[in-house]
Amino acid sequence: MISHTETRSVPYPAELMYAVVSDVERYPEFLPWVVALRVLARKPDGMSAEMAVGYGGLRERYTSDIKLDPAIHRIDVAQIKGPFKVLENHWQFTPNGDGQGCEVTFSILFEFKSRLLHSVAGAKFEKVMLKMADAFEARAKEIQEGNA
Repeated sequence: MISHTETRSVPYPAELMYAVVSDVERYPEFLPWVVALRVLARKPDGMSAEMAVGYGGLRERYTSDIKLDPAIHRIDVAQIKGPFKVLENHWQFTPNGDGQGCEVTFSILFEFKSRLLHSVAGAKFEKVMLKMADAFEARAKEIQEGNA
């Protein structure tokens, strides 16, 4: 299994970062490798959604259960159908004391069912995570500046 946890300070409010990450329907507009996304069901505490991702010649679809807790700026995601044995990720957005920025903590744990996919994904994992984190931050900047 591959796991990664990262914390970074960003100059955007926790509410904005939470809004960007929880707006899953817009992922294909700004997240690299996300080629399609559709919400399958909405619930009081979140939703289930199907995401299609592509990297090089690989294309995969998976369905996740997404739990949203806006009161504490937390998002928890777990695959319920797809190519992973395990896929979980967690987001926490903690306001800075100055009220300007926030601390973003992201953790992911995954393992593909296919050993081949797992070895390919593992080799590219760090690059993918950095690009995705940068894409969320860039999206927050666009929204804050009124360009989105």
